[in-house]
Amino acid sequence: MTGEQASGRSVLAIGGGDREHFLQGLVTNDVAKLAHGAVYAALLTPQGKYLADFFLIPNGERILLDVAEPMAAGLAKRLTMYRLRADVTIEATDLNVLRGVGDAPDVAFADPRHPSLGWRLYTPSTGDAPATDWDALRVSACVPESGIELIPDDSYILECGFERLNGVDFHKGCYVGQEVTARMKHKTELRKGLVTVAVDGSAPVGSEIVSGEVAVGRLYTQSQGHGLAHLRFDRATGAMQAGSATVTWER
Repeated sequence: MTGEQASGRSVLAIGGGDREHFLQGLVTNDVAKLAHGAVYAALLTPQGKYLADFFLIPNGERILLDVAEPMAAGLAKRLTMYRLRADVTIEATDLNVLRGVGDAPDVAFADPRHPSLGWRLYTPSTGDAPATDWDALRVSACVPESGIELIPDDSYILECGFERLNGVDFHKGCYVGQEVTARMKHKTELRKGLVTVAVDGSAPVGSEIVSGEVAVGRLYTQSQGHGLAHLRFDRATGAMQAGSATVTWER
């Protein structure tokens, strides 16, 4: 099968007659958008902090949920907790996630976060395509990754670019964490967030970035002289340091 297998992903299947209504009241995006393709979304805490991000995929009488493998069991447990008496089933599948750039197979779905991230395909088959530098693509498009830039119980999705990445809908109505997210959107100006930086050298993922002696953020994924950093905007000026690397905000 043409396509590169995305390692470290799990695919859950959400079934039952209430599946769309159930997810609509929980996730950050509008489930009705599944009529047009894949939907990128997240589940938040009631305090508006990130718990997990995932892709929702239309699949006949089911909705597939493509999530980072380390988060799959906890997410399934939390969804089960919210299910109560709804007609909803939550099951693991043996599907693989294939991805690629360029021409997409007929049954593939465009990655909704950014055009440069290509397509995703859900199949029992394994991939055989050459490896793509996905970190370079993510850094170039300023796209966070589960468990790296997106940190459970810590990150806020608007600071991580979810509006730009088509991961949140402000017109869909209530969902878990919606009040905090809406307040951040409409009543405050973001003072920190995820940005692309130039990196001269290298530093461990999560290294503190300092300007002089003042902490201004942290450096995460790095590729080809660039990186993703979470910065305090008003303090991130000029050449900064992360370990032995020099970091400059690419505005």
